[in-house]
Amino acid sequence: MSPELLSTTAGLWFAVVASGIYHGVNPGMGWPLAVSAALMERRAYALPGALLALAFGHLVAMTVVLLPFALMTVLVDWQTEIRVGAGLIVVALGVWLLFNRRHPRFLARVPPSRLALWSFLVAVAHGAGLMLVPIYLGLCGVVETDAGHRAATALIARTAALSIGVAAVHTGAMITAGGALAFGVYRWLGLRFLSKSWFDLDVIWALSLVLVGAIGVFSAL
Repeated sequence: MSPELLSTTAGLWFAVVASGIYHGVNPGMGWPLAVSAALMERRAYALPGALLALAFGHLVAMTVVLLPFALMTVLVDWQTEIRVGAGLIVVALGVWLLFNRRHPRFLARVPPSRLALWSFLVAVAHGAGLMLVPIYLGLCGVVETDAGHRAATALIARTAALSIGVAAVHTGAMITAGGALAFGVYRWLGLRFLSKSWFDLDVIWALSLVLVGAIGVFSAL
């Protein structure tokens, strides 16, 4: 493997981890709920249990979004169009979230006991999985995917495994960053800190979607 290819692949995997950390520190992805659950139950082990539920929901959401694109990569002749289309979708979602700051009302109806379901729904609603699509397609692009030399079933298996790997690495980074914040708040700062120090990343989130989508479009072209 050439140094250029290694550098490109490493950069894309770094983006997967960085986006996971970014999602993790964003309170909108749920770590304050884990803190609240532990404080209300007054049991320390409730914190990792809540974090695991959030991680599971987030992982499922990432996988559900990425897998269809894994199946689409067998259309090698349309690879550029697929990557451009995916990038434009991410840009459009970012622009929409930039002007529409309201959070979906149905998220408030999910019981606090169903953190995995809440995590899945909030990740889908806020486009957390779509943010990974241009990065994932970039990883597919740096791997030789000539359908004339490889069976389509083998290509599907490889890209499907890659999509699951991207989702797993991203979720691991997300829950590590969010878990560190949650533990610090639970152990030293407490619930009062959450009520007074909540920080809003909605604008940054929307702009990051626009940026990632634009990078995906330009890299495809």
